[in-house]
Amino acid sequence: MSEAFTRIDQGDLDILIIADHASAHVPDDIDLGIEPDLLGNHIAIDIGVAAVSALLAKQLGCTAILGGVSRLVIDLNREADAPGLLPVMSDGHAIPGNRDADLNDRMMRFYHPYHHEVARLLDAMTAPFILSVHSFTPRLASDPGQQRPWDIGILYGEDDRAARIAIPMLRDAGLHVGDQLPYSGKLLNATMNRHAEASGIPYLGIEMRQDLVGDAAGQRRFADILGPVVLACRGALA
Repeated sequence: MSEAFTRIDQGDLDILIIADHASAHVPDDIDLGIEPDLLGNHIAIDIGVAAVSALLAKQLGCTAILGGVSRLVIDLNREADAPGLLPVMSDGHAIPGNRDADLNDRMMRFYHPYHHEVARLLDAMTAPFILSVHSFTPRLASDPGQQRPWDIGILYGEDDRAARIAIPMLRDAGLHVGDQLPYSGKLLNATMNRHAEASGIPYLGIEMRQDLVGDAAGQRRFADILGPVVLACRGALA
C-alpha cells in the first residue's frame, strides 16, 4: 500500500493504464485552505477516471495505476521543475494552503514514489503499451465563453501512432472526437513524455468529457468503447 498511488491488478497483459488525476484525496495533515465541496470539482480530480480505469483493467486483464492524491496536493502530470506542480490558483479558485507548502516534501512523499512505481511496472513488461486516462470539464469557470463540445479528446506529443488508429475507431463508435483538444498534448503531456515517448513505448492518451462519465452508465459506456480501441492500438504497435 502507498499513499502516493493505488494499483489495480487484474491480469498480466502488457498494458498499463495510468490515471494521474484519479483521486480527490487530501491527507489529513495537509490543509489546502479550500471549501470541502471543491474536492468534487474538476480542479481537484478528473471525474470518472478512476471508475473507467478500473473497468478497463478488468475488461482487458491488465494493471492500472491511479494517482493517490488530488492534483491540488501535487500535480503528477507535470515536469519536476514545472511551476504548476503545486497550484496556488486553479480555474479562478485560490488554493491558499499551497502558498507556503514544502514542495520538496510533497515531491518526496507523492510525486517520486508514483513515478517510480510507473517505471517499475513498465520495466517488468516485455512489450508494454500505455493508456493514459484523463477527463476534462465541458466548461471552465474562468473562461465560460470557451466551447468544449467534444466527447473525447486524443492527446499526444511527438508520437501520434496510436492516435491515428484510435481516432477513426472512436468516431465510428459515435463519439465526437477532438484531435489534440481541448488542449494540446504537446504542452500538457509530462507523464507520457517521461514514461512513453522518452523510451519509445507506444501509448494512447485520452481525455473524456466529465459530464459523460459522471455516473456508472457513462463510465461503462466509455469503458466498453475504449477496450477494443486499446487492443487494436496495442496489436498494431506493441
